[in-house]
Amino acid sequence: MKIAFLNPQGNFDPLDSHWTDHPDFGGQLVYVKELAIAMASYGVNVDIVTRRIVDKHWPEFSTPFDYYPGISGVRIVRIDFGGTEFLPKEKLWKCLKDYVVGIEKLYVRERTFPDFITGHYGDGGLSAAMLAKKRKIPFSFTAHSLGAQKMDKLGVTAENFQAIDKTYSFSYRIPAERLSMKYSVVNFVSTSQERFEQYSHPLYKNWVDVNDNSRFAVASPGVNTRIFNSVATELDDVIADRYTRTVAAYAPNRVEKPVIVSSSRLEPKKNVAGLLKAFLNDKKLNEEANLLIVVKGISNAYKEYSKVPGEPGRILKELIETVSAHKARDRVFFMNISNQKELAALYRVAVSKEGLFAMVSLYEPFGLAPLEAMACGLPAVATKNGGPSEFMIKSGVKYGILVDPEDIINIAEGLKKLIFDRRLNMELSKKIVDYVKKDYSWGATARRYLEVIEEKKRCPSKLPEIPSFFLGKGEPPLLL
Repeated sequence: MKIAFLNPQGNFDPLDSHWTDHPDFGGQLVYVKELAIAMASYGVNVDIVTRRIVDKHWPEFSTPFDYYPGISGVRIVRIDFGGTEFLPKEKLWKCLKDYVVGIEKLYVRERTFPDFITGHYGDGGLSAAMLAKKRKIPFSFTAHSLGAQKMDKLGVTAENFQAIDKTYSFSYRIPAERLSMKYSVVNFVSTSQERFEQYSHPLYKNWVDVNDNSRFAVASPGVNTRIFNSVATELDDVIADRYTRTVAAYAPNRVEKPVIVSSSRLEPKKNVAGLLKAFLNDKKLNEEANLLIVVKGISNAYKEYSKVPGEPGRILKELIETVSAHKARDRVFFMNISNQKELAALYRVAVSKEGLFAMVSLYEPFGLAPLEAMACGLPAVATKNGGPSEFMIKSGVKYGILVDPEDIINIAEGLKKLIFDRRLNMELSKKIVDYVKKDYSWGATARRYLEVIEEKKRCPSKLPEIPSFFLGKGEPPLLL
């Protein structure tokens, strides 16, 4: 079977260039790459179809085709459209008709079309719908995020819509998402909450029925078990030594205490401040455990926090001020972790100290971070708001602890369950590795996709009706 992943924005290359450094190079690209590789391991041929860029500032994306070293069955295909320079995703909407023409020409030239298409984000979904209309190829839609929720976060109203739309192009994005969810043979979501809460937004009313089970399939993002696993590496010793030096600089007698690891972006919704307050306000936790907050790029946060720019720097400054006010530098530590391999090693080091991972975000759409820690054998305490509620307890079996992120007492109680109940900590540590590998690896995600695709690829579907403004004729109607 041949499957095409349509992902016109961002780009892909063997070195994963620019990932996390640009808004268009975020988690969606990780998802597409890892899912494609996992599908290929099951004998599927996969094309990741994106945009060719011939721009001296983006030299990685100039060739028509590319490949991942050592991976057979996955091809990166770059289509010429929208000129040669890099364009942010908000500027691509009017060019997608040319993207689809380029895809069609490619497969005509190669004399073979994909058996199935997966459309990613609204632009990939719209492109899949256009191609489905031309070639009657069934497609799925994976939104990754929906524009209506972003509009809500930005406080969009009828009065300010036009001004905000100049930046975010919601007048194109929302209609594209509507078409994608309506005409796809199935909508893939990460959690049931995503289906019932996000797709039920009033802006999508009458475009998809969230109560129709045939229209949705849950396929959770996967953990990269090539990196996050319980097998020790030489890097573990390096990270263990770094942790020892970090703690010993302030409290040599606390090196062997259980450690609570917090690793997330420093932004308000991640609620690292709430975790810190929960820890500092519980005397027993202070006595028996260390709190370790992961940072990136600075070796001594207490001395170098002013070097961190923007909002992360502001939040780090507030965290350090809180620690200083409690005179807690001998209990709260900050440690530089540069990449995923170092992070996995840190998790294994924390396992050896009977520690835990903590993520108490105000809301998590899915929550991959706790699963990455769990894949290394590190038990987790996670927010009850959002995705973790679907994987920390499954079929009546507990695989971790859920807490209310807005209740610091409840957070502290959750932390203490795993710090002071060593038997529970060890029991979870033993079973969560296999649990994540079986149900939440990229292999598991790929199996779920392929099961659904096999079921849906022969289902009759309506030919999409594509509005003329997506075809270069006129402007979209006012959304609000």
